[in-house]
Amino acid sequence: MGGEGSMMTANQSLKNNRNLLKRKERNALEGSYANIQLKEFPKATKAQLQEIKERVQIENKQARIKQLILLALFIITISLFFVFM
Repeated sequence: MGGEGSMMTANQSLKNNRNLLKRKERNALEGSYANIQLKEFPKATKAQLQEIKERVQIENKQARIKQLILLALFIITISLFFVFM
């Protein structure tokens, strides 16, 4: 009958997955992050947050303008290509 190879592969895959689960439980917090200490960062004031917000909005607006200019140039180039083709 057909399908023996695929069933054998499925069983091998299940066995490998079980082995991976056992390995994860054993080494849960070992490795390079086991003894790490979290840093304390200063809290941002409302004025700083407002300044960051305004700066990000200006940067996004400039990026959007650049994208629109490039899109317009691309459309003009493609349209000229089809007109003179």
